[in-house]
Amino acid sequence: MGHVIVIGGGASGMMAAYAAAECGHSVLLLEQNEKLGKKLFITGKGRCNVTNACDMEGLFENTVSNPKFLYSAFYEFNNIQLMELLRQAGCPLKVERGARVFPASDHSSDILAVLTKLLRQSGVDVRLHTKAEEVLAENDCVTGVLLSGGKRLSADAVILATGGLSYPGTGSTGDGHRMAVRLGHTVKECRPALTPMEIVEPWCATLQGLSLKNVTLTMCCKGKRIWDGFGEMLFTHFGVSGPLVLSASSFYYKSKDPDDVTITVDLKPALSVEQLDRRILRDFEENQNKQFKNVLGGLFPSKLIPVMIKRSNIDAEKKIHEITREERSRLVSVTKGLTMHVRGMRGFTEAIITQGGIKVKEVNPSTMESKRIQGLYLAGELLDLDALTGGFNLQIAWSTGHLAGSSIEEINQKQCRNGVDDGS
Repeated sequence: MGHVIVIGGGASGMMAAYAAAECGHSVLLLEQNEKLGKKLFITGKGRCNVTNACDMEGLFENTVSNPKFLYSAFYEFNNIQLMELLRQAGCPLKVERGARVFPASDHSSDILAVLTKLLRQSGVDVRLHTKAEEVLAENDCVTGVLLSGGKRLSADAVILATGGLSYPGTGSTGDGHRMAVRLGHTVKECRPALTPMEIVEPWCATLQGLSLKNVTLTMCCKGKRIWDGFGEMLFTHFGVSGPLVLSASSFYYKSKDPDDVTITVDLKPALSVEQLDRRILRDFEENQNKQFKNVLGGLFPSKLIPVMIKRSNIDAEKKIHEITREERSRLVSVTKGLTMHVRGMRGFTEAIITQGGIKVKEVNPSTMESKRIQGLYLAGELLDLDALTGGFNLQIAWSTGHLAGSSIEEINQKQCRNGVDDGS
């Protein structure tokens, strides 16, 4: 068996180290932070949405970029296998709305504790506060790792799992991309994904803090639909956020013209236009002598009422019995289609995931080994892979990491190792 170095102690790195050690390799896991899983610790608002309990088809359907590349990874180590591994290692799990899986305790620290336990039991050597500077290679073959202090560590195989660019405070600063580029890999432009949106309309900021549930959001580019979904959203001081918006953001840069993107919210998706009109007419008939502004409480949250009055272009003081059919039609229209223009996405400091990364065509999908450098394996968010919210991105990390670690076969001494110091 060989000596394997894993660079990066996040989800994919920890799983890769565990899988490689279980195959009998001597594994060294390098992490630049003071602890493993720093980003994992804050996921799911500190609860860690560790995966999704959907079927295999659901894993592929919720992957946004390059789902076909993940065929081997998902089938080699899927969500059910992950859940079983965590449970058997001593971490009870629970499944919530949308098949999201969390530790039963609601503490991400329990996931980290059980992963640390697995690493220890498998004999993985974990070195914290240790920053890798470069993956060393000769004759297109991995030879080791150069640390930031200048020390060289020899290795028969290196698994690069340093993450993307999201939440840079956790150490995701693109180091892995730079290392891979030095070795001949290509990085597709990285953009923030699963991130809030900035909105042009000033009235949006007046709704700061308002949460809308059970609404439909449709995103369009030049009037053509590019994504829609049902769920919850939140207004902020700069625009909109929440699960619906985060999912929509993953398709923003896939539009042909990001400068001409709108989102439209259907506030009453359960009602057709005709049904909503009858509902409003019924409310109006019961309050004919009241002012328009005073009869909308049954339709909208109080904070939203001034915006809906203005968007429908109906005089707030107007008596209900004076409102025309045309005006009522405008109210129905804006209720079924509250439209906002997207100025852009928030940055990597607020993005849950990175879209873009090392091009997957340069990686063997059956093993996660580089097609450029023998003995170099790549896993997790530094690859051009991303998915929607709900635990799917973490499952990509677990699956690609596990496949990389378990694909390292018995390694023979390589001629290209000449000149590399022993890392013991």
